[in-house]
Amino acid sequence: MRIPISRFRGRSRLCLTGVLTGLLLILSSPPAVPRPAGGAPERGSAYMGIGVLAHDGDTGTRPPDARASQTEGVDVSSHQGDVDWQTLWDSGTKWAYTKATEGTYYTNPYFTQQYDGSYGIGMVRGAYHFATPDTTGGAAQADWFVDHGGGWSDDGRTLPGALDIEWNPYGDDCYGKSQSGMVSWIRAFLDRYKERTGRDAVIYTATSWWTECTGDYAGFAADNPLWIARYASTAGVLPSGWTAYTMWQYTSNGPTVGDHDRFNGSQDGLREFAGDPSAKVEE
Repeated sequence: MRIPISRFRGRSRLCLTGVLTGLLLILSSPPAVPRPAGGAPERGSAYMGIGVLAHDGDTGTRPPDARASQTEGVDVSSHQGDVDWQTLWDSGTKWAYTKATEGTYYTNPYFTQQYDGSYGIGMVRGAYHFATPDTTGGAAQADWFVDHGGGWSDDGRTLPGALDIEWNPYGDDCYGKSQSGMVSWIRAFLDRYKERTGRDAVIYTATSWWTECTGDYAGFAADNPLWIARYASTAGVLPSGWTAYTMWQYTSNGPTVGDHDRFNGSQDGLREFAGDPSAKVEE
């Protein structure tokens, strides 16, 4: 039996239209973010040190107690949920940073309990932003950060916001940027943060990442305090330009409990740093 070709002409047009539409969508879509072996975590789930731990590892050694000259702190994110601040305070933890934002697409749902809770127990507190330079510009991310908890108040107990810039947990180590492009992105973030708050943001990073992804750029050291990440008995070599760290993240306990840190000075020095825009702490 012969079947008239005309019965299929309408369907052929529909099929051809569908194929062409699909090709256009593929060609117009942005390239997928490279994913590391084993897959990447969900966007928004990054925490301070996630990339540092994966790349640099943890020696398992810890520095000796230095509470006479340094002040113990902690950093937390949504992974910790509601934090028992009283227990941390009783154990000698006197300052805390809470993840506020990531990119321009994420805010920490536990931010209020963590940020206000640390303050309420008596700690000096601050907020940090997890940078994703491959998603939006530095200035846009600084605005997102300030607008969602990353601001600063001159009350002697609020630390300047921190820019968490480290190994990319979602893909390419340097977020697909050249060294000069990364420096420009960081500068745009820092400039906008200073414009919005009057404070120079703290830079949290690892020397290994800073060397690879910025070319060991030294130009921020004069104004931006350094928060170095290294899980060992010493902070090790610092990025160029900085002669001392202001903070040191010396443990990375992953997403279950907060990571521990040291402020490079006394508790009085910590309060001075929180309240005085010109304060710099030296070893």
